[in-house]
Amino acid sequence: MQRALSEPIAPDVVRMTDICFRWPGARGFSLSIDSFTLPARQRLLLVGPSGTGKSTFLSLLCGIVGPSTGTLDVLGTDLTKLSNAARDRFRAEHFGIIFQMFNLLPYGSVLDNVMLPLSFARKRAERAAHNGPPEDEVRRLLVSLGLDAAELSGHSAASLSVGQQQRVAAARALIGGPELIVADEPTSALDRNRQLAFLDLLFAEAERAGASVIMVSHEEELGKRFDRVVRLDEIAVSERSAAA
Repeated sequence: MQRALSEPIAPDVVRMTDICFRWPGARGFSLSIDSFTLPARQRLLLVGPSGTGKSTFLSLLCGIVGPSTGTLDVLGTDLTKLSNAARDRFRAEHFGIIFQMFNLLPYGSVLDNVMLPLSFARKRAERAAHNGPPEDEVRRLLVSLGLDAAELSGHSAASLSVGQQQRVAAARALIGGPELIVADEPTSALDRNRQLAFLDLLFAEAERAGASVIMVSHEEELGKRFDRVVRLDEIAVSERSAAA
């Protein structure tokens, strides 16, 4: 479809160029990425079979691990030039991450779990408190994601159902309006109807915050809900070393 002349071109919030990374060990897994871009506000689904490097790709994107070569520009900052501590601070401020196993604090309350990122990210904490106490923003997010905030905010994460834990994890990723929402197979434990309902709620909140979303999955059928679907083998080459 041809872009209308009056429609602005969204800037890229992520640019990967000539990236190469290898996990250590005799059977180390390597991933090479010639070029990858993610425009602002785009919802992208990255698909591929299990074991092909999707989680490694996300670890590189978020600066959890650093490549041996290449550049990784996120919001105008080359993460390969930062120290480990600086990458951690950058990730806390600008990334909201939904892990496959959610990684909630099991005995922490729902409120404490959602507010956790604000302890490590000053700008996110300021944005969360822009219109009032951050606890109010937590409750708003929980309600927007289909949870009864008044009932659940004091409950421990361990007492929640899988679907409730998933939405709490999403609220934690969204609190404070990070520019990038990254999700690693967050819907794998849900049936199709719940998967689609969750994505609709997540996208509505991401749109409200002006955030880009990148999610990895082995389920290509979810692609209908996304702006763009990319197969990992279209942008990356993976290789596993033979045993020594």
